[in-house]
Amino acid sequence: MMRYSVNIPNFGDFADVRTVARVAAAAEQAGWDALFVWDHVVHDKQERRGQPFGDPWMLLTAAALATSRIRLGTLVTPIPRRQPEQLARQVATLDALSGGRVTFGAGLGGPIADEYGSFGDTTDRALLAERLDEGLDLLERYWSGEPVDHIGKHYRVQDVTLLPATVQRPRPPIWLGGFWPRRRPFRRAARWDGVAPLFIGAGHGVIPAVDDVRDMVAYVRSHRADRPGPYEIVLGGMTPADPGQARDLLAPLEDAGATWWDERFLMSGRDYYRLAPVLRRIEQGPPWL
Repeated sequence: MMRYSVNIPNFGDFADVRTVARVAAAAEQAGWDALFVWDHVVHDKQERRGQPFGDPWMLLTAAALATSRIRLGTLVTPIPRRQPEQLARQVATLDALSGGRVTFGAGLGGPIADEYGSFGDTTDRALLAERLDEGLDLLERYWSGEPVDHIGKHYRVQDVTLLPATVQRPRPPIWLGGFWPRRRPFRRAARWDGVAPLFIGAGHGVIPAVDDVRDMVAYVRSHRADRPGPYEIVLGGMTPADPGQARDLLAPLEDAGATWWDERFLMSGRDYYRLAPVLRRIEQGPPWL
């Protein structure tokens, strides 16, 4: 059975923790299963100039305090621009506060030039991908509560035990982002618990083509042949208000393997970072309720 989440940026109206707490409470009341928040510091500097940004972990803390059921997380946190030990503590703290309701979405993030280059960091995607993979492995070890010693290409750790361990055992679910049909991010995603793709040719909020979804799902599953257990396929877009029309759009995607639907506004206007239109959509409830 498909589950349903709400997706909001961490800028505009949603830079305010009180606003995000209100959104989270409304989502829980209306029957949604999760709230996911973006993790950006400047996003696109030309488009976002003058807009406020909120720290996603502070925003999700407010959401956790305002709710008791829905899952909470980021889509996606760029691990390469964070220190893994600090990120591990933020996630573990939120997992404890929420009673084990965190889902951790991760990826390279972007735009690369704005989010990395603006701060003097590398914009070499290959190096950032190395830091992403090494950081993921470190996070898993940190969340275990066991001692960590590590000498890697990008990170070094000497005799560190981070406590408490996460409430969820062995750790919170990890979903990986990526742009299909670029293959490497999806081979990475196959090693973890889920994939939350975007699709080249379908902008944020645009419902992906069923054929593209089938190809992506088949590719990920082919790289999970030796990894039994549940795996989440997280698709997103903006559904119409009419339940019947929404059902007609989502049924083929569920048949293709989707297990989550992430409701997202189109980025062609301003509604996606404004409270009033987002709240109206949330209060309508998930597409199939």
